[in-house]
Amino acid sequence: MLVLGIETSCDETGVALVEDGRRVRSNVLADQQTLHARYGGVVPEVASRAHVDLLHPAVEQACALGGARLGDVEAVAVTIGPGLAGSLLVGVAAAKAYALALDRPLVGVNHLVAHVYANVLDHGTLPLPAVVFVVSGGHTSLLAMDEQGAFRGLGQTIDDAAGEAFDKVARVLGLGYPGGPVVDRLARDGDPAAVRFPRALLDDGSDDFSFSGLKTAVLRHVRAAGPDLNVADVAASFQEAVVDVQVSKVVGVAKREGLDTVLLGGGVAANSRLRARLAAEAEALGVRLLVPSPALCTDNGAMVACAGSFALERGERTPLDVGADPNLHIIPGFGRRGARRPKRRHRDG
Repeated sequence: MLVLGIETSCDETGVALVEDGRRVRSNVLADQQTLHARYGGVVPEVASRAHVDLLHPAVEQACALGGARLGDVEAVAVTIGPGLAGSLLVGVAAAKAYALALDRPLVGVNHLVAHVYANVLDHGTLPLPAVVFVVSGGHTSLLAMDEQGAFRGLGQTIDDAAGEAFDKVARVLGLGYPGGPVVDRLARDGDPAAVRFPRALLDDGSDDFSFSGLKTAVLRHVRAAGPDLNVADVAASFQEAVVDVQVSKVVGVAKREGLDTVLLGGGVAANSRLRARLAAEAEALGVRLLVPSPALCTDNGAMVACAGSFALERGERTPLDVGADPNLHIIPGFGRRGARRPKRRHRDG
């Protein structure tokens, strides 16, 4: 089955053709970073207008690169949430139009689930059950995936997401936007032990995360240091504080749940320190770690097409009256900031 995948949840227009849920025929990404850099972050209205201009040409390019005609597409998969409302609406409206015009089934995909399925494109069939850690600019979620599409919520951020903290700290350090990749690169030249920043919730016994206090600690340190500030040391120390908590929580869940596979996904999964530390800890524990290649960690249409293909295999279809849901969660009620939710089992739709 050849599936057209459309991703417009934030500021990247991603379109891909994926065959049989595993073979990427094409993966086109129209990046908007230059449009948003001067604002220090994504401007929703600018992002959605850019999607309108970029989406159809991206579909045409994906078909050309994939050696296919639009009529060869057998299903259309699209991110329906979570994300920016305007951006999501552009992708969902376009996907509906393509599905209707081609008389092909439509499948709505949860953006976070798509990040998990990006692993299939690099590693093949997912070994389940597994620990799942989705970490991105807007989300930090720790889950268990018991079978295809079935998740249990374990832990989440109670304030800022990890990627959001990276961007805010980068802004404090004057590093520009997007902050994550810049902090990662700069940290390689710094001393991760130079500043002992707080590790919130590290030993509290929960599976939750908190990065708001860490962000504030960095801000106070920068103000106090003045002209003597060593930016590389601060970047490395901040990054180490984030990674310490992430690795501890993920490894702790793997031990407690007795699971021998960890699936990592999301934009922050491209962070070199997180990948290296988690790989070392997983190997020591005898746990298999699967991480997508950096190009598939960021938002892209291939992961949406892949997740949509598996949903189609399970017999799932999405009606054409589906709407975009900016607050969509993998598990209803789980992943909402500021409150710890009960652990619940849910099969994604």
